[in-house]
Amino acid sequence: QVQLVESGGGLVQAGGSLTLSCAASGIIFSRYDMGWYRQAPGKQRELVATITSGGSTNYADSAKGRFTISRDNAKNTVYLRMNGLKPEDTDVYYCKAKYNYINYWGQGTQVTVSS
Repeated sequence: QVQLVESGGGLVQAGGSLTLSCAASGIIFSRYDMGWYRQAPGKQRELVATITSGGSTNYADSAKGRFTISRDNAKNTVYLRMNGLKPEDTDVYYCKAKYNYINYWGQGTQVTVSS
């Protein structure tokens, strides 16, 4: 059974930092490209950052320079370090694991940034 469990969300003041974690089980983690996405109520889910199985990263323009995605294959975990948080970063953040045409999603973690 595949599980992606996000943690680390919460309430933070503008300018603050959070680190999200996504622990994977039931997959050969090192083979999967991993990603973080965000979604507001009534809106489409959108890319925040991805990291390939080889360690290459990609960021949405809104995340560049503020967020850092990383992975620890020994711990089957992907991270998203978020600095300089803004109220517009408030969303539910989801973890995704991708291998070829297979996609798995976590249940999401709420990030709320107060002004």
